[in-house]
Amino acid sequence: MRYTDINAATIDRWVDEGWEWGKPISHEDFLAAKRGEWQMLLTPTRPVPKEWYGEIRGRRVLGLASGGGQQMPIFAALGAECHVLDYSTRQIESENRVAAREGYTIHAVRADMTLPLPYPDESFDLIFHPVSNCYIEDVLPVWKECHRVLKRGGRLLAGLDNGLNFLVDEDRGGDRVTGFLPFNPLKNAQQRAELEAADCGLQFSHTIEEQIGGQLKAGFRLLDVYSDTNASGPLKEHGAAAFWATLAIRDN
Repeated sequence: MRYTDINAATIDRWVDEGWEWGKPISHEDFLAAKRGEWQMLLTPTRPVPKEWYGEIRGRRVLGLASGGGQQMPIFAALGAECHVLDYSTRQIESENRVAAREGYTIHAVRADMTLPLPYPDESFDLIFHPVSNCYIEDVLPVWKECHRVLKRGGRLLAGLDNGLNFLVDEDRGGDRVTGFLPFNPLKNAQQRAELEAADCGLQFSHTIEEQIGGQLKAGFRLLDVYSDTNASGPLKEHGAAAFWATLAIRDN
């Protein structure tokens, strides 16, 4: 079994247990979005600035590792043509259920984003990629594939884990550094044992060179960035930014 299969099975189980990021929006939230009352998250707490999206109506949008019926229904309510790729069966099922409930079409594909994306070149106007590449070992191939499938002038909106959460143990108060970087359970048996004991799947830290530098290497131009905290816990209480969000564009 590949490590991404382990993560897909883990997330399926989390969704069945009521995972926050696996709960679809309500019918009322969908109607509110149609009225123009909406917001979306790339990171745990801070809404994405609306100017990051550009024009949405009529655009082809890919939710990359964005299953679960949280963002794509809003894009659909705003008039986008919606596609979503996720490796979790449960997250894909949620997307299809919400689309059936609200009467729009969703092109939902279950696939591993560490492999070439199953789309032709220049397929999309916008990619929405919430925090999720902490579940893969190498992010540069993903950035390259995003660049390939975006149209010229297309936008990549990405949520990024900056690795801080791997340094502290929130269960022990989060006030003391107990871990170390890089965090790679495929290369470090102790780190893998810690994740397995906590039922966290297999997660990985990534540097700014990998996350933002990788987007630049793939050919993107960075337009904007902001930071965000955890939704709760000691790191949030200390004001520590554990996440970044980036807006990048494909120029050519």
